[in-house]
Amino acid sequence: MSKDLERLQGNWNIVNLEMEGQKMPAMGAKIAVNGDRFKTTGMGPTYEGKIEVNTGTNPKTINLVFDSGPEAGNTALGIFDFEDDDTWKLCLTTQGSNRPKVFAAHPGTGHAFEVLKREGKGGAAGGATGGSARAPELAPADPADLDPLQGEWTMVSGTMDGQPLDKSMLKAGKRVTRGNETSVLFGPQVFMKAKFTVDPTRSPKTIDLVHTEGGSAGQMQQGIYELEGDTLRLALAVPGEERPSDFSASPGDGRTVVSWKRAKK
Repeated sequence: MSKDLERLQGNWNIVNLEMEGQKMPAMGAKIAVNGDRFKTTGMGPTYEGKIEVNTGTNPKTINLVFDSGPEAGNTALGIFDFEDDDTWKLCLTTQGSNRPKVFAAHPGTGHAFEVLKREGKGGAAGGATGGSARAPELAPADPADLDPLQGEWTMVSGTMDGQPLDKSMLKAGKRVTRGNETSVLFGPQVFMKAKFTVDPTRSPKTIDLVHTEGGSAGQMQQGIYELEGDTLRLALAVPGEERPSDFSASPGDGRTVVSWKRAKK
């Protein structure tokens, strides 16, 4: 085992995450390295595989060869380095085969930049995923009300905190809804996962989500939605804050406003 692979051994919390020029919440995501194996949790599905490092290059290169989870059969190409013994920085492809050359995730590159802290060394990533606090209860939803939202959706447009998402990020965005569970992914990265209920009798229609994994686990997120044909539009408040009353977005409001198109089968 190489010296740098030895330094990677253990559990790491993702404390900073940027994708396509956008700063994203780390959502309590973790990477565990055991020998030449890695496992990521807290991003929805569990991802596992083999980790390969080459310390004879500048910058040092890393490959994550997925053999379990949604990305099984794919390889993320990246670069890595250490800021100190307990801080690991990592830049990876989320799509394509253009290995990063710098530690940044510029728009249009398809890259994700992460900073990780060794667990137990000040690396709590946005809050605990468990704890004694009881999660809010969702009102049961009529399956007939959930049915129009089922399936896979591709991202058409979106803003976070009043800032428009980059086009390359829109291209990588996907929503998957099965029953009363929904997940949002950007490439292989699961951005959020939650259970939800809706009330289409209100105007505007309302949606309530309880996050099931990550740094917002157990928190309620309130929003509104509208569905016209195969286009779904959502406006969501920051977890724990009041429901939006419209689909407007302004810098500093914390809202996520996104339009989705139903994916063709």
